[in-house]
Order: sequence, then C-alpha cells, then structure tokens
Amino acid sequence: MTKVPEARSILDLFKLDGQQALVTGAAQGIGFEIAKGLAEAGARVVIADMNPDVGTEAAKSIGGTFETLNVTDPAAVKALAARYPDLDILVNNAGIVRNTPAEDTPDDDWRTVNDVNLNGVFWCCREFGKNMLGRGRGSIVSTASMSGLISNHPQPQAAYNASKAAVIHLTRSLAGEWADRGVRVNAVAPGYTATPLTKRGLETPGWRETWLGTTPMGRLAEPREIAPAVVYLASDASSFVTGHTLVIDGGYVVW
Repeated sequence: MTKVPEARSILDLFKLDGQQALVTGAAQGIGFEIAKGLAEAGARVVIADMNPDVGTEAAKSIGGTFETLNVTDPAAVKALAARYPDLDILVNNAGIVRNTPAEDTPDDDWRTVNDVNLNGVFWCCREFGKNMLGRGRGSIVSTASMSGLISNHPQPQAAYNASKAAVIHLTRSLAGEWADRGVRVNAVAPGYTATPLTKRGLETPGWRETWLGTTPMGRLAEPREIAPAVVYLASDASSFVTGHTLVIDGGYVVW
C-alpha cells in the first residue's frame, strides 16, 4: 500500500518546493515551458537536451541547471541518472517527427523516430525509475501526443504515430508495475501546438485548413498551455493518478 499524502490546502498540493525535476528536450518549445512551469511551482529544474547553446541559456533563464543528454544513448542516460540519485520528477519530453509516406519511409527514419520517441523514454524511465523505486517515491510524466490515439491527416507520419501510441501504453505498463512502490507514471497528449515545427507545417498547402478545421476550438495550443497539466501530474495534487494520459488537444479527438 502506498502512502497517502498529508492533508494540505488545494494550492499547496501543487507546490513543488524542495523537489528536483529533470526535463528532457527542454531547451525550447513545449519542453522549455514545462521546465519553466515546474520551476515556478518551486522545483529545482535540470534541462537535459542535445543543444548546449540554447539549453544553457534556457536553464539560466529559469534559475536551473543544464545537462547535455542524448536520450537514445542508454549509457549516457545511466550516467546522468547516477548524478541525480535523488530526482523527484522526471519529464520525458524529447521527441522528433518525420513526415514521410509509409511506403517511402527509409529504414533510418523509422529507427530514428522510434529511438528518440520510444526507446529514449524507456531508457530514462528505467534508469531514473530505479532511483525512485529505491527511495519509494517519484513522479514520471512523458510527453505523448494525440497522435498516439488517432491517425493524423493529411500529413503522413506512421512512425511518429506508432511511437507515441507506444509511449501511452508504456506509461500504463510502468504505472502498473511501480504503483505499489510509490512511483507514479503518467503522460500528457498535446494536440497541435504552436512550436516552430508545427508552424512550418502550417505553411504546407492544405495542412493549415485541415488542422484548424478539425480542431473544435479552431486554434493551436500555445506551449505554455501544456505546462500546467505536467505540473499537476508531477505534484501531490494528482496523488491518486497513475497510468493516465491527459489529452490537451482543443477537442480534436472528440470528432
């Protein structure tokens, strides 16, 4: 049986004072807004990213720490986990997409997308999860996607969709294994969000009209709109939530 958090005010449940968090792929975009949100909630945040120039400045702007990390390298992930044995919160946010028709998808594209989006999530969960299990507490949140629940159109992206569906089921699997040992595992599934990558997609003929036309709220999310959900799942406000994927898509999946 897991420990029930002490009774506190609603607002206090969202506070992360004294906790340490690490966010992968957080030098910019959704990851940076998540890191910023965790810091504003009181956590000491580590930004782990492949881009040291942008990442160092991003970490500095929120009073955090930067670490260079390639999530596809299990040895590097293991080494970083050894440096942060007391991590309270892990956010797996690093991800990539390739928009290629399935029949024309190169082997390397399929492997690369799944290596970052799925394998990288598992390596991080495994290594940082070991530390959390040893301490009997911790919260892991992974950035999945509505693409793990539906098949996007008109853009072709079978590798991305498959990888995000796998993240959602990996989240459920780990949650079931680790719940009775004090580690919660959840995910968020953003819809179309105004990141540089998505904005470039809007310039492709036919994509903008379809994306916005099939989103009931008729707009993109801003990256900062994803962060509060991660803070919720990371904090004691969600103390009885595990194995859940919180969809943040402006209503896309209801149609």
